[in-house]
Amino acid sequence: MCFVAAPGQLNKAHVQFLEANLVHLAKAAKRMPLENGNAPAEPTLSEADRADMLVFRQNMLGVLPVLGVQAFEQAPPAAAAAATLLTCRGKGVLATGYESSQGFVVKAGSHAVAESVPSMQQHVRGMFELRQELIGNGVLAAEASGYRFAQDYAFTSPSTAAAVVLGRSANGRIEWKDAQGRTLKELQAQELSTRPQRRIATAARASNPASCDA
Repeated sequence: MCFVAAPGQLNKAHVQFLEANLVHLAKAAKRMPLENGNAPAEPTLSEADRADMLVFRQNMLGVLPVLGVQAFEQAPPAAAAAATLLTCRGKGVLATGYESSQGFVVKAGSHAVAESVPSMQQHVRGMFELRQELIGNGVLAAEASGYRFAQDYAFTSPSTAAAVVLGRSANGRIEWKDAQGRTLKELQAQELSTRPQRRIATAARASNPASCDA
């Protein structure tokens, strides 16, 4: 995969700036191991060049997820305030999380079990390997009774998030619950059932604007 620009728009310093920024973002996201163990220094750019490269970088980051590259994705902090907070409990651990546009986010400070069950490696190997990767890169920090999430982390699904927390295969739509004990499955069904009503109400207001001014 490569990105190109018109002749004369990128020079060596620009490329070094982009490399330093992307390596920094990838290390912060901790979504995959980096073969490049170096931490390239950010070169000095003029204010105008720096602004241009930040726009170029943002365009790159906008395209990469569409192509399936999630290496730089981090949990969006603004989404947490508006989202319904959910919890996952089991084997003496408690994790909190929420749905976002980037997946299911488990919040920093959540806990995960110390050991996964043997069948996890056999039957849901991808989830097992992800859990081991998160332990290895420090997203899951070791504690006396298990592991703690050192940062917010966005998973591809609530089931993957629950499996990492509980150390076993899990149905995230049932394991994650709100403060009233309603499962994520129930909350999603409720959301789907209310959408037609909201659309009807919106259409009614649009067709009768006078009522909005009354």
